[in-house]
Amino acid sequence: MTDKSKLTPMMQQYQKIKDQYPDAFLFYRLGDFYEMFNEDAVKGSQLLELTLTSRSHKSKNPIPMCGVPHRAVQNYIDILIDKGYKVAICEQMEDPKSAKGMVKRAITQLVTPGTKTDSGADNAKNNNYLTALSYANGQYGFAYADLSTGELKVSILNNNSSVLNETLSLQTKEIVLGPKVPQNLIDLLKKVGILISYQHSIDVKSEMSYLLQDINNELEKDVLNRLLTYILNTQKRNLSHMQKVIEYQPAHFLKLDHNSQYNLEINKNIRTGKKSGTLLWLLDETKTAMGGRKLKRWLNRPLINKDDILKRQKFVEAFLDSYFERSQIREILTEVYDLERLAGKVSFGSVNGRDLIQLKSSLSQIPKLKHVIGELDSNIFGDFYNQIDPIDDVVDLIERSINDESPISVTEGNVIKSDYDNQLDKYRDAMTNGKHWLAELEQKERVATGINNLKIGFNRVFGYYIEVTKANLDKLPENKYERKQTLTNAERFSTPELKKTEALILEAQDKSKTLEYNLFTQIRDIVKDAIQRIQNLADLVSSLDVLQSFATVSEDYHFIKPKLNDEHDLKIIDGRHPVVEKVLGRQTYVPNSVIMDSTTNVLLITGPNMSGKSTYMRQLALTVIMSQIGCFVPAKSALMPIFDQIFTRIGAADDLISGESTFMVEMKESNAAIENATPNSLILFDEIGRGTATYDGMALAQSIIEYVHDNLHAKTLFSTHYHELTALDKSLKNLQNVHVGATEKDGNLVFLHKVEKGAADKSYGIHVAKLAGLPDDLLNRASDILSHLESKDKSIDNNSSDLSDNQKNDVKVDLDNYQLELFNQKSVTTNQQADKLKNTGVIEEIKKADLMSLTPMDVMNLVYKWKQEINK
Repeated sequence: MTDKSKLTPMMQQYQKIKDQYPDAFLFYRLGDFYEMFNEDAVKGSQLLELTLTSRSHKSKNPIPMCGVPHRAVQNYIDILIDKGYKVAICEQMEDPKSAKGMVKRAITQLVTPGTKTDSGADNAKNNNYLTALSYANGQYGFAYADLSTGELKVSILNNNSSVLNETLSLQTKEIVLGPKVPQNLIDLLKKVGILISYQHSIDVKSEMSYLLQDINNELEKDVLNRLLTYILNTQKRNLSHMQKVIEYQPAHFLKLDHNSQYNLEINKNIRTGKKSGTLLWLLDETKTAMGGRKLKRWLNRPLINKDDILKRQKFVEAFLDSYFERSQIREILTEVYDLERLAGKVSFGSVNGRDLIQLKSSLSQIPKLKHVIGELDSNIFGDFYNQIDPIDDVVDLIERSINDESPISVTEGNVIKSDYDNQLDKYRDAMTNGKHWLAELEQKERVATGINNLKIGFNRVFGYYIEVTKANLDKLPENKYERKQTLTNAERFSTPELKKTEALILEAQDKSKTLEYNLFTQIRDIVKDAIQRIQNLADLVSSLDVLQSFATVSEDYHFIKPKLNDEHDLKIIDGRHPVVEKVLGRQTYVPNSVIMDSTTNVLLITGPNMSGKSTYMRQLALTVIMSQIGCFVPAKSALMPIFDQIFTRIGAADDLISGESTFMVEMKESNAAIENATPNSLILFDEIGRGTATYDGMALAQSIIEYVHDNLHAKTLFSTHYHELTALDKSLKNLQNVHVGATEKDGNLVFLHKVEKGAADKSYGIHVAKLAGLPDDLLNRASDILSHLESKDKSIDNNSSDLSDNQKNDVKVDLDNYQLELFNQKSVTTNQQADKLKNTGVIEEIKKADLMSLTPMDVMNLVYKWKQEINK
């Protein structure tokens, strides 16, 4: 442990500040650098690839240190934040030249993964949400905010699963917790890689009260106050751009948990982790960053209110019917910058001259946009037209005051236009005339001395000077020139006249910069008063952007308007998977219909691997999502109900986070659907039961189908390789068999990718293995074994001369005779095996078991027990 009494005053100051932020890298300002010391320096040098040096290196215990230039600090901060760390910025609070003793320093901002506001061009269309959680009486208060846009929302969640789902859906990187949050949930959040921060105390400010004035729930108030306290404590700046909180309920939108979002590749490609190849990628024809963010929010929260969906459809249809106006709007929107984040910069005080020029440029497009909107159907776009505010006063102010070519810095001058302020113009005139006088003085001195290379220059240390080479020093008159600096080949001097002009110029420069900065802050404060108007405008513009994007995509890919019904009828004719179609091309893609009237709840899908069963299922889910965000859909025609939830169990993968096997993941995701689905839900189950033994899997698959059919009545697509299950259409009246067609041609398998009525007659597993490139010898051997297993006489006699030795060794089980006929309720086919089963009591237990009243997990336990009895 560091002995603080032996530290220098500066290091004592550093350590005192560091002790207040033990979980953050401390960037400590020293002149033109931000320095890190001790453990921060060691770890920071590794993460940022900096050279590690030391302070007091001659002592027995040198202090490790490394630093970054202040002008490049943002890049280094971003690297650490993206890696999940916090950075405390410690600034010099006074001019070191005028400081008496140690320079005062203080933390001006704590940057964290959830409070980062500078997203960069690559993430312009992504929100960066900071979330917060409070707990009381078995419920969670859940709130989130995006500091860069001012978005603020709150809800009540009832269990750990809901909290995890909301957090992952928002892709939050940091969550702020209250003191009572259960440890098991904290552990779960850590497992998925979310940074945990704590805010135990709450400090209610007046600005927070304004944001929360419409909230009555005490738990929601608690979590919002906790979140805002954390933001104020870390950012230490004005939050005037934060919008009044919106209270939302997940149940008011189509529920799509993070597993389903992942399986359906809504926002992220499973293989690459990127946007390309996703539904978001397909639908994103937005022209503004704020439009891109709103599209993503709409995708993650599809509507369930029919009137809201129909309203969006009207906008999309109107845009489709108005090609030229839509093209004009798209062209105008390309000139509109990110109004939401510009408003945030104004509020934070981080806005510069260039940002204000971007704001002016963006607002200058709004009258054009309003004019084009006025040309559209007023019955549909009337509200948009009436609510669009061009904010002309802000445009006029920036036009009069800010230079179009402003520098990045707002303290170095040349930000404010001429003729905006009289006093600033006087200072500038003094500087201009002073420099002109310096040029005249230089020429005058050259003539007087006869030194043609005499020159007048300037540096920050010595100010203005007259420089004469040493070879010409003897030409200078005595007593007029006062030596200021000696160089290798020259001497620098000053004169009374030069000093007088220097004082005038430097005073004008210094006062000019100070005045210019003060004028800029006044302009910024006036713009700040218009933040709410800018945010309202941004909301309107981003909505128009998303709606025109839907229309553009619908036109480009030949989507149609779906008809919504309340009768639970689903009839999609020649539907298409929109993303796969875009990749393959419309001429190549084979469309398929999904027809499930009010009397059909389950489609049982069979067919070979790679034939398109999973694509068919995903196609339906994506069509539902597109319909319920108000977009048109990829089909020839579509009659659709409104779904309240989508549950998916697609793909086979272990859950690395929880360490659970594929089969356990299958069971948990299946159970989530069974426990929460309603008759208005959509369930997609892809080959349930493959993660365990064949008979266990078949038993579970059948029991799940029966349970869904008899109890849930949700629209369900269930794909399987268990062909025995196709017999269920005889006992389950609301189930239909369909299959994906395939055929053999010259010994090779040809996928038709066409869904047809009825069950598949083969699985074509060996043909698929052939396509995968397995060796011919292996495939021939597999064919021999398959032929034997499919033969009518499947009982094996080890003394039979009809079988080879290999067949005797490999095929030891008579599958038909040994199989438990759980699927057609027949008895075992051989007396010997029947006696064996009777002796175990399993047959009687099966007869007595009321499988319809049991959950899938109960059935699985029973099957396991029966198997153990048989094996004895």
